Amino acid sequence: MTELHGTSVPRFDAVRAAFRRNLDSGAELGASLVVDIDGERLVDLWGGFRDSARTIAWDEHTITNVWSTTKTVASLAALILVDRGELDLYAPVAHYWPEFAAHGKHDVEVRHLLSHTSGVSGLEQPAALEDLYDTREAAARMAAQAPWWTPGTASGYHLLNFGHLVGELVHRITGRSLRDFVAQEITGPLGADFQIGAAERDWHRIAEVVAPPPAPFDLEAAGKDSPAYKTLTGPALTADTANTPAWRTADLGAANGHGNARSVARILSVLTRGGEVDGIRLFSEKTIDLIFEVQADGIDVVNGLALRWGIGYALPQPDTIPWIPDGRICFWGGWGGSMIIMDLDRRMTIAYMMNRMAPGLLGSDRSAAYVRAVYDVFGRGTASGTAELSVRGRSRSQ
Repeated sequence: MTELHGTSVPRFDAVRAAFRRNLDSGAELGASLVVDIDGERLVDLWGGFRDSARTIAWDEHTITNVWSTTKTVASLAALILVDRGELDLYAPVAHYWPEFAAHGKHDVEVRHLLSHTSGVSGLEQPAALEDLYDTREAAARMAAQAPWWTPGTASGYHLLNFGHLVGELVHRITGRSLRDFVAQEITGPLGADFQIGAAERDWHRIAEVVAPPPAPFDLEAAGKDSPAYKTLTGPALTADTANTPAWRTADLGAANGHGNARSVARILSVLTRGGEVDGIRLFSEKTIDLIFEVQADGIDVVNGLALRWGIGYALPQPDTIPWIPDGRICFWGGWGGSMIIMDLDRRMTIAYMMNRMAPGLLGSDRSAAYVRAVYDVFGRGTASGTAELSVRGRSRSQ
């Protein structure tokens, strides 16, 4: 039997039991799970293994690549600058980054970057993953591009370049990289074990990413001129890349954050706790309210999901994630199933980070089971389901 560590209060026994079942069955390789309510960790569990050979235990200090959960931290960086009056969500991006106005993008606003509606969701070809590692040069290329759809009319998931776009704004305003800003203004003050990238001194405690099954998807069928094709090939990515030194040393605010459920929950609980964590205030409740200004509501032109985007975060959409209830909730997750959910009505933060990736772009059967068990405690059961990536009606599980 795989060892399960950590603590949970009795009323969340069903959550602990679901976690235990997935560890024992092998559905989980290694994982961590936290339910924080108003700063109290009522569930704080971890267990399993860091490696596919099951030789190294996932311990309290294990971290892993959390994929697009990273975007939720990058969005906090932007909100901090908004709260300070240094960044205006409704100002043109070009006000801070003049080069971005090229090819008709002079009317693209900051909020469009944060809601995936800017029309710039990747690199024009030729595009290799290595191009993204030169963060500022890649951002300069994006600034020079024409949009792939009319900005502001629909969301098109900024899969790998979200951090480049937000990060360039951070750099233009503060002179610091996104990675440094996050470390100095967010994770450092909060004492959260989270990094964009991963310092080499921490590589020994990183749980290796285990890729999901191959997706039976014909990308060519989407059409080479579609935002989906351009984004998913600009550049293309395989999951095993997350285990490489080059990936870990890069500053990719869209996808290479490293942490665990405890650290991600601590960081994002700033939203559920009114902008302040243990006496450290990052922004005001008025700034948090901005997240819930709906920017897009419909089928995403890149990932094919029905999504409702606020500013920086997704908002509940029962057709896509039926196990997240309606309410004053914002969330997002990472490729393969990691999830971070901020329920402001309950002052509750749910974080789940793991290393064995499941099929599906957003959520998994495992994350659905944990979140459903959490909400059952409050008498609001939710349906099961996993959001899958589909483009033009063709299913693509990632």
